[in-house]
Amino acid sequence: MRDDNRDLYDLKSTRLPYLAGGALRLVASLVEGPLAGLVIPGLLKSAGISWLRDQAVDEAPTPQPIHFTGALAGKGSSVPENQWPQSAAIQGKGFHFTSVFDFAKAYRDGETTPEEVAKKVLDAIEASNSASPPLRAVIEVNRETVLGQAREATRRIREGRALGILDGVPVAVKDEVDMAGYHTTVGTSFLGKSPAKEDATVVARMRAAGAMLIGKTNMHEIGIGVTGLNPTHGTTRNPYNTSHFTGGSSSGSATAVAAGLVPIAISADGGGSIRIPASFCGVFGLKPSYGRVSEHGAAPLCWSVAHLGPIAGTATDTALAYAVMSGPDLHDPNSLHQPLPTLEGWNQLDLRGLRLGIYRPWFRHADPESVAACEAMLGQFESMGAEIREVVIPDLELNRIAHTITILSEMAQALRGTYREHHREHGLDVRINLALADAFTSTDYVKAQRIRTRIIANFDKALEQADMILTPATGIAAPRIPEDALPDGNSDLTTTIEIMRFASAANMTGLPAISFPAGYTGKGLPIGMQAIGRAWDEAALLRLAVNAEKILERKSPELYYRMLPE
Repeated sequence: MRDDNRDLYDLKSTRLPYLAGGALRLVASLVEGPLAGLVIPGLLKSAGISWLRDQAVDEAPTPQPIHFTGALAGKGSSVPENQWPQSAAIQGKGFHFTSVFDFAKAYRDGETTPEEVAKKVLDAIEASNSASPPLRAVIEVNRETVLGQAREATRRIREGRALGILDGVPVAVKDEVDMAGYHTTVGTSFLGKSPAKEDATVVARMRAAGAMLIGKTNMHEIGIGVTGLNPTHGTTRNPYNTSHFTGGSSSGSATAVAAGLVPIAISADGGGSIRIPASFCGVFGLKPSYGRVSEHGAAPLCWSVAHLGPIAGTATDTALAYAVMSGPDLHDPNSLHQPLPTLEGWNQLDLRGLRLGIYRPWFRHADPESVAACEAMLGQFESMGAEIREVVIPDLELNRIAHTITILSEMAQALRGTYREHHREHGLDVRINLALADAFTSTDYVKAQRIRTRIIANFDKALEQADMILTPATGIAAPRIPEDALPDGNSDLTTTIEIMRFASAANMTGLPAISFPAGYTGKGLPIGMQAIGRAWDEAALLRLAVNAEKILERKSPELYYRMLPE
């Protein structure tokens, strides 16, 4: 029997204790020691776990959010190349982020070569990491490997044998994803001691398209946080203001794009980890449908909520990266349930016939500047022909806590082989989160999957009335990095909840979601907007994003490296 009040909006802003320094070290030691039984119950209550245990849920569990379809793509299927972007869909207003197409044109016009660009990228990475404060976007580079790729791309382009539009264009890879010859540390001090022997599928597809893979990007340790603070590899800095966070966990990927080091970075999203940093850094981030992009070669951290996807400086580059990365892969059975990937209609520069769903209490549950920017963008969408539809999405608090249980339980299990031996080598916030996960029960995990079934049904019902659901991407813009959080980290659940408010539902449901720039705060920090679409309909989300790019006058980051001649 469902509660008659379950249609009421139930997410709340909370005030929870802030921990850093000695207080954080004390709590970490307590939750791992003999007094854990006295401390953990309070943490479970403050995290909402105790409340969730008391809720009645009748649905059967959904262990993975696979959206089955009657028209499956074949094993070698991908976005047809005649649908790949061959030029920028638009020239946006304001600041211009160097795009894949800028690189391709400069190469073919003889203005520069991949070799010259590679040297500039390598110099910029070194300079950015030597700055005060260091940017820490890219944490591992093999100079000779990069220069070797660049020489081959330069030769191909000179001889008229370019592999395509991406040939010789710099692309970065998150430290969570295997790239041959590079370590996959997943943000830790102890994983990935030996280099990966082969590329992850997404990396292999980028390499086959000619991308010049320039190195591994930083991340929040094991993807368990959303700020980008990493005590091991250093905390990434926001190119719009280096005193502020980049967002996580794909922190280095978003930073590398926003700072001009690359136009595209391969990223991962288990609870907003593509969309949050894209929002904080004023760029685009696409989390495709669950199973749309192969997870083969990504660190096995959170199987049922994990997605790989691109972060890029423009909507067109996002579409191009998606076209390269998506499609079935025999190495990943979850990728074999998808229909043929497509970009059909993605670059239609109007919104006629598009129905945009808004759950007003959720949409407005962000700081005033974020709400104002997103409402202004919504008004622009309406003037471009979109229809605004009011929808209701119940049980968002159940979703939030069920996602917490799901992702932390899966991460704790994934690390079980190394956790007992190396657990004190994790950052303090990671140690606390993993100790909390150890206190979850099998009943908690199964109940979270029963809740997932309900959440999928709730979103499917809303998406019967609209083509996509719009929210701010985050509840706040990028927060300032507290001085007491460095170098060892902090635990700020109040801020984490604000940051993640709109993110986790797309992971639990497996629906595609995109973050795109919608405006800026009075202090010049980016504000992102999110759209959650129907399963497999990434093209519609990209269409919305490219129309948003047409509207917004983008501002220059404070820190930006130009890789092409002025």
